[in-house]
Amino acid sequence: MIELFTDGASSGNPGPGGFGIILRSGNHYKELSAGYRKTTNNRMELLAVIVGLETIKKPNQVIKIYSDSKYVIDAIEKKWVFGWVQKGFAGKKNKDLWLRLQPLLKVHQITFFWVKGHNGHPENERCDELAVAASKQKELLVDQIFESTSEETKKLL
Repeated sequence: MIELFTDGASSGNPGPGGFGIILRSGNHYKELSAGYRKTTNNRMELLAVIVGLETIKKPNQVIKIYSDSKYVIDAIEKKWVFGWVQKGFAGKKNKDLWLRLQPLLKVHQITFFWVKGHNGHPENERCDELAVAASKQKELLVDQIFESTSEETKKLL
């Protein structure tokens, strides 16, 4: 069983942001993070889950994902995202990331757990530290799709 803890952060919405990830399985422990120069909190929350799942190379793993993002958890657990796909994401944001996540959800046996953010949950607090630190790095990545789209399209991302 693999535990995946995630968090995203953004200073401004949009603004510089980052994500933090902890992967844990038995004695194995790995932390990941990355910062972006212009993004949103929801994009970072979602990207944390995506990158965490993409890091797991062996298929059909039992994975418990812990996130403080109701946006991510509810969209999947309440199956909203599947309706968004059927409607072509009309009026919904972050289409590019949701489409990137879709195939990953089919590769593993995943259960999502919501944890209250900034409430002393050790792994969530650590992921928040990683995300905030990543957002403050000198060299930040470019969220290509977010930054290269028009203002009209950006409203949908």
